[in-house]
Amino acid sequence: MTSVLRFCPKCGAEIPADAPEGGCPGCLLETGLGLHSDGPVAAREWPAVASAKADDGGSAENVEANAAAAARHGKKAGRAAGMQRELGDYELLEEVGRGGQGVVFRARQKSLNRTVALKVISLGQWASKAHLKRFRREAEAAASLDHPGIVPIYEVGERDSSCYFSMRFVEGGQLDEVARSATADSSCGERAPMPIRQAMELIVKVARTVHYAHEHGILHRDIKPGNILLDAKGEPHLSDFGLARLVESESSVTHTLDVLGTPSYMAAEQAVGNNAAISSATDVYGLGAVLYQLLTGQPPFAGGTTYETIKLLLDAEPRKPRLLNPKIDRDLSTICLKCLEKDPNRRYSSALALAEDLEHWLKHEPIQARRTGIVARSRKWVRRNPSVAVMAAMLLALAVPLGVMIRNSEFPRQPVTTGIAVLPFGNLSGDKEHAYFADGVQDDILTKLAKIADLKVISRTSVMNYRGKQNIRQIGDELRVSHVLEGSVRRVGARLHMNTQLIDTRTDTHIWAEQYDRDLNDLFTVQSEIAQKVAQQLHAKISAAEKLATSLSISIRAPVICFRGHPLAAGWRISVRQSIC
Repeated sequence: MTSVLRFCPKCGAEIPADAPEGGCPGCLLETGLGLHSDGPVAAREWPAVASAKADDGGSAENVEANAAAAARHGKKAGRAAGMQRELGDYELLEEVGRGGQGVVFRARQKSLNRTVALKVISLGQWASKAHLKRFRREAEAAASLDHPGIVPIYEVGERDSSCYFSMRFVEGGQLDEVARSATADSSCGERAPMPIRQAMELIVKVARTVHYAHEHGILHRDIKPGNILLDAKGEPHLSDFGLARLVESESSVTHTLDVLGTPSYMAAEQAVGNNAAISSATDVYGLGAVLYQLLTGQPPFAGGTTYETIKLLLDAEPRKPRLLNPKIDRDLSTICLKCLEKDPNRRYSSALALAEDLEHWLKHEPIQARRTGIVARSRKWVRRNPSVAVMAAMLLALAVPLGVMIRNSEFPRQPVTTGIAVLPFGNLSGDKEHAYFADGVQDDILTKLAKIADLKVISRTSVMNYRGKQNIRQIGDELRVSHVLEGSVRRVGARLHMNTQLIDTRTDTHIWAEQYDRDLNDLFTVQSEIAQKVAQQLHAKISAAEKLATSLSISIRAPVICFRGHPLAAGWRISVRQSIC
């Protein structure tokens, strides 16, 4: 849907894609009017020529080549201007610009003795039906609008196999040229952004003008700085409805798949040739693109070629204006980027809504636009990169069950291999007072194990929070241990019943278990045996001193009264030791 740009070797002008092979519209026109001299046609050095090439998204080399060609032929402009050139009631004074559909002259209407801008269709008798329809549509669209911000049409006609229409001649010049000359850096000649408030006030006026056209059922479809003319007072006037169409028209011209518009200022729906999707939101995009250039000094997208520009337009997001001009605040950046949304539904609902939001900003009032959030940016990324998004979704779908499998396996668990937690022992006695006794058994076993340097033993304070909890894997993960020792104690008179289990937290399996049914006087012996068994199962290295400390057992024949009554927590051990002495 895009074509390679062609340029006339004589005048340097761009040749439309649908022009006959080798036929330059301007040169053919001037040949038909008898304006050619023996040498090449004078390519007048008017701002509109260079700006048209830059606006069309052509490469910098092409723009420079066109400017050079204009400079080379500029010397002959005076001679060409002096030649007798007439078209009906109009005397052609000088060429001021040329575009895809025609050449624009500054002319004098002889009958009224007034200066006008005369646009003549480029191919004259060689014009195709598509050219003529587009030309007549332009004249019809512009002539039906009566607004101070729109360049008025005076007359539409055909003469000497050339279609033409005359319109008001605006003295000031095109917006991009006026802005360039007003903001150029005198020291280095680089182009700088227009003052922010001035740019906002100008876009407000243009947006209201565009809204007027929309209310009358006409879309412009090619809003760019080159089509905004500034008069001597600096007031903007919208011109060149060469791509405009009546909203309700059923003409087959409006249903073609031609890519109509200027790439750097073209909305996404235009870039893909979907003319059926073109609406007032398309012109809102164009307004946003002009606003972007006024704020930053460059269009939203500009590649080396038309193809590269359109590819950027479709696949990338514009850089935030604040990155190019730090003077721009967040609200103004938000307004500009809202206009440049690729989805028409996310832009302003109308040009009037844009104008009103800019007026809010000018009055330091809250704006209606909202910055794009992380969710919206993610959706945009998915739309721009559907293949990558699908692959990412598939990888995520595989990663979730894989992660669950790994989590439940032994692989990610990296506790200290000899780490152990002695969980609170359960009290199986009917008397709740014996709970202190069970806690004392746990504390004594924990103390004996803690004397072994090769073992990492979790403190009693830390393990007390896990009383009654059954998820051994979770306990092992949270405490970073490979094993837990759990058990239960039951006292029946002077007899002691104890169950102990050593469990691997990584596999939730028992690696050692034992039952003890002893006399209460053998309590310390039982605790020492448990400590030694645990150390053996964990393959802990035990020094001679540590072995003596853990194997020490005391034969007590203390009165059982020490365990009766109401002993304090852990106080029973002190009572026993005192009774021995």
